[in-house]
Amino acid sequence: MKFEILHKSKKSHARVGRIHTPHGIIDTPNFVAVGTNGTLKALNNELADELGLQLMFCNTYHLLLQPGTDIVKQAGGLHKFIKRKQPLITDSGGFQVFSLAYGSVHDELKSRGKKKGDGCVLKINEEGVTFRSYRDGQKIVLTPESSVQAQKDLGADIIIPLDELPPYHIQDDDLKKSLARTHRWEMRSLETHLANPQNQGMYAVIHGGISQELRKLSCETLTKLPFDGFAIGGSVGKNKKELRELIAYTRPFLPEEKPNHLLGIGDLPSIQELVPLGIDTFDSSYPTRAARHGMLLTKTGGVKINQSKYATCFEPIETGCTCPTCQTHTLAYLHHLFKAREVTCLTLATIHNLHFMVEIMAQYREDIIADRI
Repeated sequence: MKFEILHKSKKSHARVGRIHTPHGIIDTPNFVAVGTNGTLKALNNELADELGLQLMFCNTYHLLLQPGTDIVKQAGGLHKFIKRKQPLITDSGGFQVFSLAYGSVHDELKSRGKKKGDGCVLKINEEGVTFRSYRDGQKIVLTPESSVQAQKDLGADIIIPLDELPPYHIQDDDLKKSLARTHRWEMRSLETHLANPQNQGMYAVIHGGISQELRKLSCETLTKLPFDGFAIGGSVGKNKKELRELIAYTRPFLPEEKPNHLLGIGDLPSIQELVPLGIDTFDSSYPTRAARHGMLLTKTGGVKINQSKYATCFEPIETGCTCPTCQTHTLAYLHHLFKAREVTCLTLATIHNLHFMVEIMAQYREDIIADRI
């Protein structure tokens, strides 16, 4: 994997670059769609390729449980198994450790999370994480080494080491202990990866919660190691202000010559705030999830297609949009499909929202090159 910087803005810390991988180039800054089970919901991978989605995020935890990474390996790797030509990134399963142990991010921030030990997670210790499969109850041990091996079987272009994601509400001493263990896990992951690189890149994950001191420590610890890039993960604030302050503080501690990624954040307001700070890639399920809930993205704001005013609107979602949905169908037809609960509406809406994200990131790159951002 190789990263090259094409332009640094004279107005901000934004930059335009290219990540070279065995399956193609990723232009940065860019949006990464989440295909948890090896597919974007309601969309086949060939069409995602055609829409210009340069990087897709797949989930090691879910693929480990179904169909099993050994089966994917027998198929020739994840690219062949899911029929995707362009680059893939896989996570370690660490996010699932967080969600199984503490509940969803939303619930945890609202102080409605689980107590540690509830649910499917049985044990988190130095070895790794022991949990029960939500599919059949089988006990599974996920270690830094086994997570890397699973991602070797999947064959993604970029892989993530095992990390623990402590909740937003955590005592300082517990956060420090978690960070130290995550660093040890990441070092073990890197050692396993380097024993068989397999033309894959590995990103370290920067942790430390909302503590600036610990974020700096995480950067200083992990940037000394030969990772190919760096992802900012963990709890990054409970609102946009905390998020921006944390990224503004953390980003300068990461090496300029390597790509960076913000894990789990990719809504439009956040991207607008964080591109000028020098974030290269963002992943989120927001655009595809919004599509399934009838929210269509446009340059002037979201279109709630279920609203009755669209029943007789015989125009595309957005004038000038070149996506297949806008080229073929009207808002009135999409309104009808959503009201009738036809599955087709989910595909058509997802096509538009994904195309929108591809186009808006291309516009960001143009604006950076022109020093408008």
